[in-house]
Amino acid sequence: MATTRKELVNRIVESTGAGQRLTRQVVQQFFDEIIVELAQGNRLEFRDFGVFAVTTAPARMARNPRTRERVEVPARRKVVFKPGRLMKEGVNGDRVKVAVKNTP
Repeated sequence: MATTRKELVNRIVESTGAGQRLTRQVVQQFFDEIIVELAQGNRLEFRDFGVFAVTTAPARMARNPRTRERVEVPARRKVVFKPGRLMKEGVNGDRVKVAVKNTP
């Protein structure tokens, strides 16, 4: 099951008590900033969470599955993600450290 941006925003609103509109704007701005940094070729490093980086996939020959014709696929940039310690522990069912506590 996939989690949507709206569901993430709702969870943040519930746990922090912040407004829905502000939370949605902050989440969207965060995603936008990640895209801008990666587009500039920068590496984003979030300690214990993971690292986003841009690599270059080399040009290669491929085959059109419909016509079986060989076509050249040009080199392209792609985003790679390397999970950090906390993400690895959380995905494997180990304890997860929560950074923000719910404060009334």
